[in-house]
Amino acid sequence: MINSETLRERIDLIQGKREALVRLLEQPDLGTLRIDVNQAIEEIDDLLDEFQQTFPEARLG
Repeated sequence: MINSETLRERIDLIQGKREALVRLLEQPDLGTLRIDVNQAIEEIDDLLDEFQQTFPEARLG
């Protein structure tokens, strides 16, 4: 079973990856990959929302 500290570290890592994807969207030569990047950001947002609903006392950075 995963402890709360490990879970928190993994959520922080996912948030960092989301930020990298947002920066990637700023690239003008992304082409059709933009669709996949947008989808990944939406899925990360859904995951973070579910985390907040499950652990409302946890603060996302």
